[in-house]
Amino acid sequence: MPEVIDGGVAYLALKAAQKLYGKAPAALESDESERVQNMAQKQFELEAQILAAPEARDAMVPPSTLQAAMQEIRGRYENEDDFVDDLAQNGLDEAEFASALERELKVEAILEKVGTQAEKVTDTDVELYYQYHPDQFRRQETRLVRHILVTINETIKENTRDAAFKRITEVAKRLHKEPGRFEEQALKHSECPTALEGGKLGDLPRGKLFPELEKALFELNAGEVSDVVETELGFHVLRCDTVTPASVLDFAQARSSIRKVLEKKRKRAVQQTWMKSLLGR
Repeated sequence: MPEVIDGGVAYLALKAAQKLYGKAPAALESDESERVQNMAQKQFELEAQILAAPEARDAMVPPSTLQAAMQEIRGRYENEDDFVDDLAQNGLDEAEFASALERELKVEAILEKVGTQAEKVTDTDVELYYQYHPDQFRRQETRLVRHILVTINETIKENTRDAAFKRITEVAKRLHKEPGRFEEQALKHSECPTALEGGKLGDLPRGKLFPELEKALFELNAGEVSDVVETELGFHVLRCDTVTPASVLDFAQARSSIRKVLEKKRKRAVQQTWMKSLLGR
């Protein structure tokens, strides 16, 4: 039935456009649209082979599963009309969308079934992975940091270089005496959007800040406030809230996540081999 095929391809094109370009299909440039349509068509043809394979014989999608998936997607829209309008803009109606979604869920179920043929991950496999990939289990030192920013703008009286430096210096003096007032002072004086969160920049390792800020931050102890630091954005004052030392995740802590990674890799390898065999038939 051509209309179902068209709906299935349109659904896959919608997903590909969002994944590759963060756009709806209608917003794509001509070369982008061509790439997306080619990908969607090839994906549809591969899925047709998956659905026709002997392994698909007992695969089914329970109505409750499809209903839950539809409801989750509907919940992303403010109302039903917005949902229907969006489908229409992407060449789909609700029935075609539900059919394509059911098809996708069925393909996933078949691949999951095929993946169960993967070789089991043993305790020895897990231990060897831990021993041969030590860098994956090292954690850098991080620091939970807040900042207050006053920008420099010679066209604004309060933000000329001298005025900005005077303002931030007064704030810094205040906070050296009372570091606990940092969030309050950030909300009052900082010209960065983080002011709404008390100046919080996050729990950061080295390499995430301007070099000037990083140097100042990693010289602070937990709870200390920096002197005034200048970057290309303006003048800053930092507070280091906590220090999390560098560490190595021990085997007991890493065991579960390693097993999941290995199981996922082996399952994926079996699925890819199986799909290649379909294409070669």
